[in-house]
Amino acid sequence: MTIFGVAGSVTLLFAGLAVQHSISGVNDRQFNDIIKYDMIVAQKSNITDKQQQQLDQLFQEKAVERTKSVYYETVTKNAGTDNDRQDITMIVPKDQTGFSDYIRLATRQGQTKLTLSNDGAVISERLASLLNVKIGSTITVKDATGTKHQVKVTGITEMYMGHFLFMNKTAYQKAFNTDFKPNGRLVTLKNRSISNTRAEAAKFMQAGGVEGIQQNSALRSQITTIVHSLNTIMIVLIVLAAVLGVVILYNLTNINVAERMRELSTIKVLGFYNQEVTMYIYRETILLSIFGIFVGWGLGELLHEYIITVVPPNNVMFNPALSALTFIMPTLVITIITIALGFFVNSSLKKVDMLAALKSVD
Repeated sequence: MTIFGVAGSVTLLFAGLAVQHSISGVNDRQFNDIIKYDMIVAQKSNITDKQQQQLDQLFQEKAVERTKSVYYETVTKNAGTDNDRQDITMIVPKDQTGFSDYIRLATRQGQTKLTLSNDGAVISERLASLLNVKIGSTITVKDATGTKHQVKVTGITEMYMGHFLFMNKTAYQKAFNTDFKPNGRLVTLKNRSISNTRAEAAKFMQAGGVEGIQQNSALRSQITTIVHSLNTIMIVLIVLAAVLGVVILYNLTNINVAERMRELSTIKVLGFYNQEVTMYIYRETILLSIFGIFVGWGLGELLHEYIITVVPPNNVMFNPALSALTFIMPTLVITIITIALGFFVNSSLKKVDMLAALKSVD
């Protein structure tokens, strides 16, 4: 009971702290380190020269820090447990010069930088997980007209929000059997706040040559809401787990002492010191708690993996990496509880009436 009780408490503490670590900083990581643009401005296919001039003037305003010409399209693919339609943002830069100033392509583990090859595409990690594909696999996506295209996966990049597919011009022309023609721009603003992004997006929408705008502000708000809600739940879980540890160890220790009162009284009569009497029975609790901590680590890791896989929507991914603090904190909490209860047991055993205990009938 002690092993499973401690393991249950450590499991909940481990999972709560691990999930907090997984969701902390995801927003900043996604929209500061990985995605560095604020919006994608898609142009109409039949844009006039006057509309193009108006749009170029907006791109050159002081509020805009830099822009880059790309081909932008939303392609689809059915994936996930329910085989739902997943919207994938496909971005094909006009050239790769300075592309890392807008989007950082790198693996999550090892942070190895990725480049766009002529053979295929780099896709986001969450999409690769839903499709259960690896580097070298081939996926089939549908464009806006419903035409299917096969694309080889040449890299899987770190990404926590949204599904993305990145290709260079050569790979795009091979996969989609069409000429490359830019239809939009990545835009990075000097003031990257959500309110300013929305205000600047409204200006672009008023231009006649704009087909649509994809803002990062909506994605930021969505992931902030998810992280805030999940963080609140994890705080409650951590507090309850700590209380569970106290209740389990306290009750089991009391039962252990009560059932062995005659035995403890006997060794006290034989001349054992109070600390020796306490450790005579409490040594078991310490050893079993250590076993429980190791079991809790394993179960907590499984619970953490389940939560970060099932809870977020299909287009959101949390960081699955574990921190050292995730292992240290549950161990520290159980250690503090065990030591505190040790002093309590020691104080209780000092007050034991040895003669009364020895006279009692089992």
